[in-house]
Amino acid sequence: MGAGTADWVTMRVPAEARVDLGAIGHNIGVLRERARGAEVMAMVKAEAYGHGLVEAARAALAGGASWLGVAKLAEALRLRDAGLTVRTLVCVGVPGEPYEEAVARDVDLTVGAVWLLDEVVQAAERAGREARIHLKADTGMSRGGARGDDWEALVDAALKAEATGHVRVAGVMSHFACADEPGHPSIAAQIGAFTEMVAHAEKAGARFEVRHLSNSAAALTLPEARFDLVRPGIATYGLTPVPALGGFGLRPAMTLVADAALVKRVPAGSGVSYGHTYHTERETTLAVVPVGYGDGIPRHGSNVLEVLAAGRRRTIAGRVCMDQFVIDVGDDRLAAGDEIILFGPGDRGEPTAQEWAEALGTISYEIVTRIGARVPRAYPGAL
Repeated sequence: MGAGTADWVTMRVPAEARVDLGAIGHNIGVLRERARGAEVMAMVKAEAYGHGLVEAARAALAGGASWLGVAKLAEALRLRDAGLTVRTLVCVGVPGEPYEEAVARDVDLTVGAVWLLDEVVQAAERAGREARIHLKADTGMSRGGARGDDWEALVDAALKAEATGHVRVAGVMSHFACADEPGHPSIAAQIGAFTEMVAHAEKAGARFEVRHLSNSAAALTLPEARFDLVRPGIATYGLTPVPALGGFGLRPAMTLVADAALVKRVPAGSGVSYGHTYHTERETTLAVVPVGYGDGIPRHGSNVLEVLAAGRRRTIAGRVCMDQFVIDVGDDRLAAGDEIILFGPGDRGEPTAQEWAEALGTISYEIVTRIGARVPRAYPGAL
C-alpha cells in the first residue's frame, strides 16, 4: 500500500451517519417486553433501514431478537456470508432467483403464489434438501400473498410438497395495511381474516412453527395481533411507527453529521444556490454543508429542513444541490471543519428524523433509509 493510499484511508470524511448499536439492542429489548412471549424478527432489509445490514443485524441479535427478516434474497445471502446463521426470512419472492442457494444455506422463503412454490420445490430437488417456507396470506393489503381460492390452492399445493419431503411449511404470515392508524377498521378485519386463513390451513393439515402478522406498530400497540412472532422494522432503529402515540421508550440509533466546508461572509441581497430561492437579508455568514440529494438529503427540503450548527438550529438556505447545501449562520462563529448535526436523537437540540419527516410530509422510514452509500456508516463504541 503506497503512501497516498494510506493517507486516503486515514483522511477525515466530510460526512457520516453514526449508528448507536447499543440503541438498537435497547429497542429490541423494548419490543421483546411489549411482545410478551412472542419471538422478535428484526427486519434488516434495505441496509437495515440505512443503518448497515450486518452491523445492525448483529446488534439486534445481541439485544434478544431470535430471527432476522429481509426483503431480498441477496440480503439474506450477505448475512450468511457474514457468518449469521440465525433463522432468516426473505419476504419478497420474484421469478428466477437463486432459490437453490437459499435452500442450501438454510434461508426461509416467503411463498404467496403457486408459481413461486413450484420454483422453490424445483430448487429443493436440485439442492437435495428440504426448503423452509412461510405461506403468505393476503388479509386485505392487496399486495403480496394469496386470498380466496388462490389461498386454498396454495395451501393444498404446499402440503402436497411437504408430504413429498421437498418443503417444510414452517410459518404463515400476512402484513397490516393500517396498523399505524389506531382504530382503523381494517385492523380488526385483517386480524379476523388472518385467524380464519390460518385455521383453514391447520384444518387441512398444516403444522406451523410460527404465525406472524405484526409490524412495528402492531407489535407496540396490538396485543391481539402478536401471535408467535413479531416483525419490527422502524422501531428496531428507534423511530416511532405511530408518532401520535409518542416514542414508546425507543432510542433513535442514527445521527447524521457533516463538517462545514467553505464558510464566508456575503453582502445583503446575495442570492443563494440554484434559482436564487433564498436571498440574504443583511451581511451574513454562509456555510456550505458537503452533502446533498446525491447522499439522500431531500431536495424538497430546500428552505424547509433545519440542522444544528454553532449551537443553534438553521434552516437550509436555498436549494439542496446534488452534493451540497448552504446554511445562513448570521454573525455566529463557525469555521470550516466544524461539525454540523443534520438529525439525531435530539439530545443536543438537533432535529430528529421524525421532525424532518413531518416537515416534508413523509415518514421517518424514508429519511433514514435514503441516506446513500457515499455517506459512510460509523459505529462509535463498537468492538
